[in-house]
Amino acid sequence: MKDLKDKVAYITGGSKGIGFGVAERLLDAGMKVAISGRNLEGVQQAADKLGHADRVLAIASDVTKLEDEKAAARKILDRWGQIDVVLANAGVGHFAPVDELSDADWHQMIDTNLNGVFHTLKATVDALKKSEGYYMTLASLAGTNFFASGSGYNATKFGVVGFTQAVMLDLRSYGIKVSTIMPGSVATHFNDHEPSEKDAWKIQPEDIGELVYDLLKMHPRTLPSKVEVRPTRPDQK
Repeated sequence: MKDLKDKVAYITGGSKGIGFGVAERLLDAGMKVAISGRNLEGVQQAADKLGHADRVLAIASDVTKLEDEKAAARKILDRWGQIDVVLANAGVGHFAPVDELSDADWHQMIDTNLNGVFHTLKATVDALKKSEGYYMTLASLAGTNFFASGSGYNATKFGVVGFTQAVMLDLRSYGIKVSTIMPGSVATHFNDHEPSEKDAWKIQPEDIGELVYDLLKMHPRTLPSKVEVRPTRPDQK
C-alpha cells in the first residue's frame, strides 16, 4: 500500500500485547484502527490509552462466535466505510502433557486460535475484496516447531499456518494479500504473563508492529506469505 493514511485496520485481541503494539504503529502511520476483545471495558481502556479518539474504535467481540465478528465488521464499516487491513491476532495457550490436558482447554484453543481466524476472515472478506486489502494471521514458530506439553497449542498454530497459506492462494486473484506472522519469544501479556526487565531479550510488541508496517509498505507485486521472526540472541536467563 503506497499510502497508509486513512486506511482502516481491524485487529482482534488488540487491547494488549502484540495487538496493542501493532495498533500503536498503524496509528503512527496515519491509519484508522479498530481493536476488539471479549471485554468491552478492557478494550475501551486500551483505546483510551492509544489516544487518537477520532481514529480508534473499541469493539467487544468474541472471535469464537462468527456473529460477533460479523457485528464487529458492520461497526467498522458503519464508522469508516471500508476495511483495508485485518490482523487476526486473538489467541490463547494452555500447556500440559496430552494425558493431562483438559477437554475444556483443548477446545478453548481450537475455538479461539483456529476457529477465530476463520470467523474473522469470513466476517471481513467481502470488505477486503472491495479494498483489495491485506489479511494477516498471528501464528507462531510453534506452527512448525513442536514441543512437549504443546500438543493443543501446536495443533492450532500448525493449523493457522496451513489455513493462512491456503487462503493466500484462494484470495490472491482478488488482489488481496495474505500473510502469516510467526514470532518466537515475545515479551507480552500472553496467558497473563506480566512482562518485566527479564524479558528484554525477547521480541517486543512494537517490533511486531514495525513488521506489520513493513509488510503493508511493500510493493504491491511482492508478498512475503509466511514470515518467521525470532529474538536475535537465545534465551538470556
